[in-house]
Amino acid sequence: MSGPRATGGDLVIVESPAKAKTIERYLGDGYHVLASYGHVRDLPRKGLGVDLEHDFAPRYEPLPDRRDELKRLTDAARSAGRVWLATDLDREGESIAWHIAEHAGLDEDRIRRVTFSEITKPAIEAAFASPRDLNLDLVDAQQARRIIDRLVGYKLSPLVASKIRRGLTAGRVQSVAVRLVVDREREIQAFVAVEYWTIGADVRRGESGVVFRIGLARIDGRKAEVSSGEEAAEHVAALREASYRVSDVTRTERRQNGPPPFTTSTLQQEASRKLGFNARRTMSAAQALYEGISLPEGQVGLITYMRTDSVSMAAGAVAEAREVIASRYGASSVPEKPNAHRTRSRGAQEAHEAIRPSSFARTPESVEGVLKPDHARLYDLIWRRAMASQMAAAVFDQVGVDVEAGRYLLHAGARKRIFDGYQAVYIEGRDEEEDPAAPKLPELTVGETLELVELVSDQHFTEPPPRFSEATLIKALEEHGIGRPSTYAPTMEVIRARGYVEVRDRRLHPTEEAFLLTDMLTGHFADVVDPEFTARMETQLDEVAGGRREWVPMVREFWVPFEELVRRGKEEIPKNVEETDIICPVSGHPMLKRLGKNGWFLGCSGYPECKHTMPVPGESDPALDLPGVGEPCPECGEGTLTGKRSRFGPFLGCSRYPECKYIHRPEPDPATAGADGAAAELEGVGETCPECGQGTLAAKRGRFGPFVGCNRYPDCKFIRKRAGGAGSGESRRRPARRSTRRRASPRA
Repeated sequence: MSGPRATGGDLVIVESPAKAKTIERYLGDGYHVLASYGHVRDLPRKGLGVDLEHDFAPRYEPLPDRRDELKRLTDAARSAGRVWLATDLDREGESIAWHIAEHAGLDEDRIRRVTFSEITKPAIEAAFASPRDLNLDLVDAQQARRIIDRLVGYKLSPLVASKIRRGLTAGRVQSVAVRLVVDREREIQAFVAVEYWTIGADVRRGESGVVFRIGLARIDGRKAEVSSGEEAAEHVAALREASYRVSDVTRTERRQNGPPPFTTSTLQQEASRKLGFNARRTMSAAQALYEGISLPEGQVGLITYMRTDSVSMAAGAVAEAREVIASRYGASSVPEKPNAHRTRSRGAQEAHEAIRPSSFARTPESVEGVLKPDHARLYDLIWRRAMASQMAAAVFDQVGVDVEAGRYLLHAGARKRIFDGYQAVYIEGRDEEEDPAAPKLPELTVGETLELVELVSDQHFTEPPPRFSEATLIKALEEHGIGRPSTYAPTMEVIRARGYVEVRDRRLHPTEEAFLLTDMLTGHFADVVDPEFTARMETQLDEVAGGRREWVPMVREFWVPFEELVRRGKEEIPKNVEETDIICPVSGHPMLKRLGKNGWFLGCSGYPECKHTMPVPGESDPALDLPGVGEPCPECGEGTLTGKRSRFGPFLGCSRYPECKYIHRPEPDPATAGADGAAAELEGVGETCPECGQGTLAAKRGRFGPFVGCNRYPDCKFIRKRAGGAGSGESRRRPARRSTRRRASPRA
């Protein structure tokens, strides 16, 4: 780990220092292990880096912040007897291994490629006992993806920046993700709520019987559809006069199989639902668990490789899981045969394992005290899910009751779990016990009559489809066959960082730039944002990886029509500016309405000679109407002061920026500070957090106003709102659907 060792011995190259430390422990003194710290070469940051005239030949160069690592690896590799390339087992790992070998000029007979899905002593020993050659098909697939992404980004991003606003980018996968968010938002905007009513009857067996509810299911043999309060009142009046007789009782036993073990996508989705982690946080914790954690027995990799779209588990792992299940939950919780799960992901690629513990005997409780909180919570989730995937089905007793009341049929259903099975360890989507308020039905027989206690009618409105969260957007991308396990989290990061989405209450809201980008690309580059086209390209890349397609013809097939679209786009796509009749007070030129990173503004048409800007009349933020706007700049004396806004609030800046960087932030007026002032005056700011005892309370702002929260969030979720607000631990819930309830007493 310390550096090059010119011994002529065995050199092992991995991607991270943590992984290197773990592997070195298993291999012993005969091997020297070095880390590449990820990718070491890439296309140049400036320039296209792809020779369009010679079969798209890429021009690679060392990454600026990896030059020292690459030199260290190259020196060590050239002086070693054998070089074991032990980078990750996916396409990116294969590509990193090839780049290291190619840059160092290593002969094929000195290279050993080894891969493993878990960092354990048996897995490492097995991998080193059966090395292979570099898989150039995988390298070609990764290279083709990188070149296509560079062609799209390098040719399309300048066009987007010139036609919409500076600083925006486009990408092959990110732009499709943005389109999905925009399309969903437009569905929501176009949605028209439809009123409907439900009717329920509380009934019992005699005066001393248990009261239970039955719901209106059919009217005159047809599905009950009640669309207005008047109609509901008519049915309630008729039901009040009816007699209630049990017409049917059904009892069935239903089995529910456990979920498959995690893939990258399902891990990110479930970690979002259960733990509140975003994709990046999930993958960071998973990476640490895979590469190795320091335990009393040494550095140990706790889970298998975390970038996978497979749900299969190795036979040895399945056997161990069945042993642990039997010892912890009893032999009845072990199915007769191991459960087989089928990979359903569209376009699933290399045959990796699912994400599972490297040892099922290493329970969450046994490592909880030595793991960081995020690592412990994610490991617990992975362990439980993988265990559940090999456990017996949960069994439920399901009862259904039909009750006739004249022309009406009412129904009630209930189920009771009679065998835990996999649910003894894991329930998908939630970990709570079953709802204690779930309906409980008495023993009923066909033909008996029931007494009406009360009738209830509820008004509802249909709801629009929900906005995407990171987790549900990743699920949509996977269902469309877009992207791969290694690209989901980076895609989420990019669309946030580029300003295409804002995250509010863990939901993705598209910005105006997102709408403009989607409209521009769907109008002129339909294939780039077409989910089916992008999915077909992923399939073609899979074919390259499998040796069934050549990468150069594939890239050419994409590039030739795309290049023509770019040429036409430069000529045909109008710039996103509007002419106005407002005259620039500095230069006398007309002002143009433009889109900037903080919204619409007026900019001088004489730009770049005149850089004067001003808010759009009638659309400007009142906070930007600051004292001093329009006055000469006190620093340079040439520009004028304009009101601007940053993430730190409104300020005055010189119109000659960036030549003059004068800014002035006005002090807030206590009398008009409003909610901002209230945030600073919240009780408890600066005190020790009463929940965790470690953090400090800080003033924060949410969509519902100012509040005090622990500065250790998300490890501690304590919040306290202003007087009248909720106290510790309050969570924000989605507003309940609109509902109006009417109660009607039974007939006298």
